[in-house]
Amino acid sequence: MAEKVLMTPRGHAMLVEELKRLERVERPRMVDAIRVAREHGDLSENAEYDAAKHEQGHIESRIRILQDKLARAQVVETDGTPPDRVRFGTTVVLE
Repeated sequence: MAEKVLMTPRGHAMLVEELKRLERVERPRMVDAIRVAREHGDLSENAEYDAAKHEQGHIESRIRILQDKLARAQVVETDGTPPDRVRFGTTVVLE
C-alpha cells in the first residue's frame, strides 16, 4: 500500500491550485506552442519544437507527481492552540 503524504490544509490547497494551473493553463499553452512549432516545417532541425516538447515533458511530469501526492494526501488539521511541544503543523520561531 502506498504511504500517506501528510500535509496541512494550506499545503493541500496550494498543491490543488498548482495542479489546476498546470492542467488548465500550462498544458493548453504548450499544446499551442507545439502546434505553432510544427507549422514551421522540418521537425528534425526545429529548436522551437524541441524546446516545446521538452517543456511539455516537465509539465506532464509535475502533473503526475501532484496527482500522486494528492491521491495519497492525509490532511492534518491543526487546532490553532499553542502547543506544549513541537508537532506536525506547528510553526516554530528560533531566537
